[in-house]
Amino acid sequence: MKSRNNIWLNLDWISVIVYLTLVILGWINIYAAVYSDEHQSILDMGQRYGKQLIWIIAGAFLAIMVLTVDSKFYAAFAYHIYGITIFLLVAVLIFGKEINGARAWFEIGGVALQPAELGKFATNLAIAKCLSQFEFKMQKMNSYLILGALIGVPAILIILQNDTGSALVFGVFILVFFREGLNGMVLFWGFAAATLFILSLLINEFQMLVFLLSISVATYGFLRQSVKETLVGFVSVSGIFGLIWTIDALVGLGGTPFQLLLITTAIVGVLFIVYGIINHIREAWRIFLFFLFAVGISVSVNYFYNNVMAAHQRDRIDQLLGIKIDKLNKGYNLNQSKIAIGSGGLLGKGFLQGTQTKYNFVPEQSTDFIFCTVGEEWGFVGSTVVVGLFLFLLVRLITLAERQRSQFSRVYGYGVACILFFHIAINISMTIGIAPVIGIPLPFFSYGGSSLWAFTVLLFIFLRLDASRTENLR
Repeated sequence: MKSRNNIWLNLDWISVIVYLTLVILGWINIYAAVYSDEHQSILDMGQRYGKQLIWIIAGAFLAIMVLTVDSKFYAAFAYHIYGITIFLLVAVLIFGKEINGARAWFEIGGVALQPAELGKFATNLAIAKCLSQFEFKMQKMNSYLILGALIGVPAILIILQNDTGSALVFGVFILVFFREGLNGMVLFWGFAAATLFILSLLINEFQMLVFLLSISVATYGFLRQSVKETLVGFVSVSGIFGLIWTIDALVGLGGTPFQLLLITTAIVGVLFIVYGIINHIREAWRIFLFFLFAVGISVSVNYFYNNVMAAHQRDRIDQLLGIKIDKLNKGYNLNQSKIAIGSGGLLGKGFLQGTQTKYNFVPEQSTDFIFCTVGEEWGFVGSTVVVGLFLFLLVRLITLAERQRSQFSRVYGYGVACILFFHIAINISMTIGIAPVIGIPLPFFSYGGSSLWAFTVLLFIFLRLDASRTENLR
């Protein structure tokens, strides 16, 4: 009994207060986003802000329930919770209701619940359980396969629901792995893959191959610390390409520049490897493998972009990268969002005075674009306060995670911080036009019971673990 009473004494009330502040600010901004003269009462249960109040009250009960459960329960039943969530993600594909093109919702008594939101904290629990097992070693290949499966299964199921935005959140767990000993080169390869993906959308195949060849030759010269070998490499590639071009012109085969460069690349690759073997140059293999990796990413981009991504997601990326400019149709949301935030100025137009907000110029303003209301009505100062609260919470969570005696608690705590960071960074970035609009909520702010409850459970499980940190040693 004494231990249970100590939960409330050891609870990190600073995090709780920040959580409550964000939830209340979110509720107020939802009220401002959908306010109308016909429905002025903030307690009107027929409006979104009235329903959000119900979700908030229910979320408070969920938080209390999470805190009263024995902290050892979460480690003991981590895989069970994960398994139940996977079952729900499969079931929603069969029995779920389609909303905005995504079959990702169960509708129960008029209330829509999204299993994908539950998948975030369930996967976080499973990863924390996996990493905290005595026999688990991060450096082994089978460890990567296990962790990849834990992340990949829910992510793939969510992609099948046509909710790619929620699926992308699971990629942020790589930051947790990095904290637990993952080789930093994995982050490098991930960054390289993302860069290649963007470049593959911006330039054509011929330009991409020229870029990759140039980078490979330059990198080889850098590793060898030889300007001479760098120049020889560029001259060799250019010379072979010129020879192939001349032969094609004389024979009259009519090959395209890309086809001729592809033949050149194959010849150069063979000569490069033979040269490396003869001279025992290890750098040759490294460059060759990097080149194959880069080409593989580039080639797969076209298929992924055209066959996996939904049309509206491609349109949003095209708008962001400037491939297409369409401010009246596909780019309408983003354009109106930037207008709303920019019009707020330093101090904002005032509570309930936002014209973009009041006249519904920004679609989904109470959900994915809720930050527009903050920017328009509270201005730069108000936006800075909100972002500051989020940053304070993230720093606080990382601080709490580092003081854990249990690896399970530490890993879970970092998972909470990373998931929240991804949502906050991407949601705010997409409203100001520096990230694609992928449709993920702003934690504790966006309208909706599923996201609020999921973020609440995600956070308070960690606060419960932290309150018992002196008891948990594993």
